[in-house]
Amino acid sequence: MIKSRLFKVLNTTAFLFFISNSFVFGQVTGSSASGRDNIKTQEVEQSEARYNQIANDAGRYFKQGLLNIQDNRRPQAGEDFDKSIEVFLLSGVNVQSNQKLRECYSQLTETIYRMEFPSDKQQANIRSLSATCGWNVENDLADKIAKLVLTNQTPINPADSTVLAAAAVANGTQPDGGQVGFNEQKFEVSPLDDLAKLELLPEEKQIENNPVAEQQYQYIQYAVSNKSLGFTFQVHPMIQQFVNYYQGRGRATMSTGLHRSGMFMRMARRIFREEGVPENVAWLGQVESAWKPQALSWAAASGLWQFIPGTGARYGLRRTAHIDERNSFEQATRASAKYLKFLANRYNGNWELAMAGYNSGEGNVDRAIRRAGVANFWVAYPYLPKETRDYVPNILATILIANNPNQYGFGHVRPAQQLMYDQIRVPPSTNLSLLAQASDTSVEYLRYLNPELRSNVSPPEPYIVRVPAGKSNDVVAVFRKLPASSRNAVAVTKTAAGETWQNIANRTGVSVEQLQAANAGAVAPKGKIVVPKGNNVRQTSYARPTTQTVQPQVGGVRTVKAQNGDTVAKVAQRYGASPVEVAKFNGLLIGSSLSAGREIKIP
Repeated sequence: MIKSRLFKVLNTTAFLFFISNSFVFGQVTGSSASGRDNIKTQEVEQSEARYNQIANDAGRYFKQGLLNIQDNRRPQAGEDFDKSIEVFLLSGVNVQSNQKLRECYSQLTETIYRMEFPSDKQQANIRSLSATCGWNVENDLADKIAKLVLTNQTPINPADSTVLAAAAVANGTQPDGGQVGFNEQKFEVSPLDDLAKLELLPEEKQIENNPVAEQQYQYIQYAVSNKSLGFTFQVHPMIQQFVNYYQGRGRATMSTGLHRSGMFMRMARRIFREEGVPENVAWLGQVESAWKPQALSWAAASGLWQFIPGTGARYGLRRTAHIDERNSFEQATRASAKYLKFLANRYNGNWELAMAGYNSGEGNVDRAIRRAGVANFWVAYPYLPKETRDYVPNILATILIANNPNQYGFGHVRPAQQLMYDQIRVPPSTNLSLLAQASDTSVEYLRYLNPELRSNVSPPEPYIVRVPAGKSNDVVAVFRKLPASSRNAVAVTKTAAGETWQNIANRTGVSVEQLQAANAGAVAPKGKIVVPKGNNVRQTSYARPTTQTVQPQVGGVRTVKAQNGDTVAKVAQRYGASPVEVAKFNGLLIGSSLSAGREIKIP
């Protein structure tokens, strides 16, 4: 899920779709039928003047942003575009009540998004935006910027033959690669990028005269012959060669993947089984992303299952200014299973060819089969992209190791606990800071549980979000107290035993009368209560963490033992790590209590 500065203001400001309905706008009225219907009242004229001022102010910042793009000052352009959005958000006007403002705001967010994340198929239509909002952007400038944001993309090198670029061509789509966003994007590097450059060493290719490798190679033959893996494939020395790689210089990569698999593999097995795909094929996810939901490849493949935009769209994964469902957990996993099932059916149940198609696109596999004259992966092998040739035996080696870790020297690796969460449907444009307060967690952790969200606000539609396990009832209870008109204009605080309204008023800076009005029906404060937001709010029990995220480094993971009374947060603090990163790396919550001696991995 890409973090864009475009929507930073949404972290603290409510979407205007839900500004209080108490705003009253003038309507044309008349006391007689003698032509007075056409006379605008003073209220209407004032309202229209206000609408025009909002649109003009937003346009001024937008046009300044275009000039900054023209001069290659992208960060400054991002700030200008932020301000153009803020004009609407901070205006105090219900944008949805006026057709012009509604259409202008909608096209503005879409156009800025198309400039941040350019695509040949859906280019930024600056001319249309200018006409809708009445901004008089010169056509030459509009066309120049639309072309400029496309040409600023880093071109894909056809000679690389990397799988995702090939898949894009095969599927008739163009990866949205290169320079995107107006500022640095925070993603984790996809392991596919390293796979594309991997060259097996001579000793890793050696099987003969290596007693251990010879014995393991015989085991592969046995596992395939008795169909213990749930599907069949042709035994080939390259599979054992990748096993050799993982037992040597690739050991840290395999150990990390096996550990992180515990967070998602149960879900993946269930969904693959429901879609009629062999459960073990789900280990493809380890090679694709090392089980990192925010993995992003150089060719713009994203998420646990590394969908490029075009293929993701084919299987129902939405990609809008608000969400990128390629980074979701359940939706992307099901899309992956459906795509693999489609490919297996295409190749008459041959899962090696299905995996190859997942990597390089069915077009490349079809051409390789035609050149080979037979639908057999190893016969078509010379005609496939280099990365795909390595990709399939890599997955098969991973499946073998994962199914018998003791035999391959990974018996000591304990899978992380399954990532647990509750799912609830929240109203449109719900601010994550409110959800974090209601569920006793941080915005940062909610973003980890909901990696498909592009900002700290849910989409402008009822949407299912994930909250920490066991917290859904707390969230529902808080939301029942909130009027829709002021949902994002309040905070939530957790009361301590024995606290009075006056105590809470003293620490929040909100009067007792305001607190009681916001929590109508509550005789005394208990549990979580609503605190109206205002300039005088001083403190609630919720504090957003300021620790910078530390991305896990393959091979740089430390294993430590918890002490009596430790929580995940305490261990992270002791070793100078991010509590959120430690929690998600170990499949725990930040406040999870740890038994003395429990091993915790510090990324």
